[in-house]
Amino acid sequence: MWITYPGDFEIWLGNIFNNRRTERGAMFPPFWKQDSHYPTVEFSTVVDLPFADSISIACEGHYNFMLDGKLQYGEPKEFLVPEGRHTINIKVWNQSTPPALFVSGQEINTDSSWLATYEDKIWIDENGVAHGSGIYVPAATHAYFDTVDHCPSKFSLSTKNIQPVAKEKIQGGTLYDFGRETMGFIFLGPCSSDSTVCIFYGESREEALDHDHCETLDILDVKASETTQTPVAKAFRYVHIVTETEQKLSVSALFEYLPQNEEMSGSFECSDDEVNRIWEIGKYTMDLTTREFFVDGIKRDRWTWSGDAIQSYLMNYYLRFDTDTVRRTIRQLRGKDPVTAHINTIMDYTFYWFKSILDYYEYTADIAFVREMYPRMLSLMEYVLGRTDNEGFAEGQPDDWIFVDWVDFPMHKRGVMAFEQILFAKSAETMTLCAEILRDNPLENAPQGSITTAQYASDAERFNDIYLNLKKKIFLTFWDKEKKAFLHNIEDGKLNTMVTKFPNMFAILFDYVSEERKQDILQHVLLNPNVEAITTPYMRFYELEALCMMGRHSFVMEEIKSYWGGMLENGATSFWEKYVPSEKGTEHLQMYGRPYGKSLCHAWGASPVYLLGKYFLGIRPLKPGYKEWECRPNLGGLKWMKGSVPTPYGPIHVYVSEKKVTVQSPVVGGHVYVGNKCVDINTTDVVEIDL
Repeated sequence: MWITYPGDFEIWLGNIFNNRRTERGAMFPPFWKQDSHYPTVEFSTVVDLPFADSISIACEGHYNFMLDGKLQYGEPKEFLVPEGRHTINIKVWNQSTPPALFVSGQEINTDSSWLATYEDKIWIDENGVAHGSGIYVPAATHAYFDTVDHCPSKFSLSTKNIQPVAKEKIQGGTLYDFGRETMGFIFLGPCSSDSTVCIFYGESREEALDHDHCETLDILDVKASETTQTPVAKAFRYVHIVTETEQKLSVSALFEYLPQNEEMSGSFECSDDEVNRIWEIGKYTMDLTTREFFVDGIKRDRWTWSGDAIQSYLMNYYLRFDTDTVRRTIRQLRGKDPVTAHINTIMDYTFYWFKSILDYYEYTADIAFVREMYPRMLSLMEYVLGRTDNEGFAEGQPDDWIFVDWVDFPMHKRGVMAFEQILFAKSAETMTLCAEILRDNPLENAPQGSITTAQYASDAERFNDIYLNLKKKIFLTFWDKEKKAFLHNIEDGKLNTMVTKFPNMFAILFDYVSEERKQDILQHVLLNPNVEAITTPYMRFYELEALCMMGRHSFVMEEIKSYWGGMLENGATSFWEKYVPSEKGTEHLQMYGRPYGKSLCHAWGASPVYLLGKYFLGIRPLKPGYKEWECRPNLGGLKWMKGSVPTPYGPIHVYVSEKKVTVQSPVVGGHVYVGNKCVDINTTDVVEIDL
């Protein structure tokens, strides 16, 4: 198995990934700090061999090999390690790609038990005595890189050929329709002569035909009798191809995708065909935006965004349970120290990043990943705390982007916002819980320089104080007894009495208010037509989740059918960045002041996948990694439904009708709640419960 320094592969790959974005043919790099991998990494292990072991060594980079402190000649590809106890150190240098190591033998093999450091700090004095020591961490392993030929620098997605479903001669070229939103490379058959070929991409027919305003295009010089593939995968349903000279071209596409295990994936089917279609399009949207990382939208930004990603993680837990892509994205988003800005420069996106680690642990029970990320959680939290005001509130600074959501009404995003404080409190709570997890699960033979159990205990106490104080201050500062809601913000010392859904629904989601106040928020905010509506799938995700938590499943089902069904009625083949039902025709394509600026395939549009799995099939972990779980099915007005939710042990299958519930799980420890009954699942056989 190939090993690297933790996070370095993701940072390197993320730089390639994020810098593929173009705007009308011009490269468009991210506007935040981009880190690089460490060019020199030492990997080490201690072995105790019952017999001599002949090992093979492969590296990405130049390297030296040290056995028991003695350098060996050259860069040996094979080496015989004698019987007995030995220390192996292999130092790898690679400026262009992350240093990586693959060692295979009968006893000695690279895995996560090896240690890695980017500075060993060992120096030799005038007497030849070695001094100093570095900070060592467990080496990172990757499921994809389990053979010597499949090394990290060769990571790539899969492709398959797809054909257009229709073509049309128009505007001096040919318009090809591939039938639905897709992403990949355009493949041109041999040209009859040298020519310049212009390819105009469109998520819509209108965009592909509007050469002056389409978001993406390629201009290629092709040679006679040669096939041509576009250099970078792009999003499209339609492509309009115009050639400089008359050509007879065959046009197809290489669809690019990350392979998934269908047998281990989630599923959903019910008595309502429209809901089935919504789930399928949600699944397709998620698959399109699950790439090297979880990307926001496949056409325009093509970047990793923390706010988008946390929703992708949650939807993924109910669709693919692809933990590799979750870890890759979390690592890539965080980057390295020192921290010079919020993640993606957005304060709320920093707070989502903290929560994503706790969510990941709850679904996977992967303590090793929490331990790996904790030092970077600490340094990021210190950055956050260093920018708080005298009351301990997080306030946006001039170089911060305060996003919240794209809104269609006037809303100040300055000063101290109640919404941001609730996310801040959740981040402090997350730090507390992660410190407690690591305190209670000490690592045996912890590497030199590791955080101690005492430090975890101290951190847990410190961050719990911050969390509790924040919760108290949020309520005292922003709760309005008359409006029965949290108010918007404080700006220039003045309380803004505006009420929005954002802080109020998150107070329900995080269980930060009493049941009585949850009911107040439900009636006076979430169901109040006088409170401004949310028009992005991004925040509808949280709005509908809060309503599900308040038992409004039938209402949510109608909202899913109306909102996501509305996109389908308008021709969506994947779900959009934003949908405003009152818009008509090409208005649905507009955003950011550009006629085709809206993404018609946006990860945050796929939230029904999550809602249907967690709140209608009703499955969620009660203990980390589904060691204990519950199923609270709710038909929400449907006649019947069936589906599966993936877990680390395999999918849990559920069937629900008005007369019975059937559950089959690969893991015991479940509790099924139907009506007033609770049935414990102590078998992996099918359990049928009559209603």
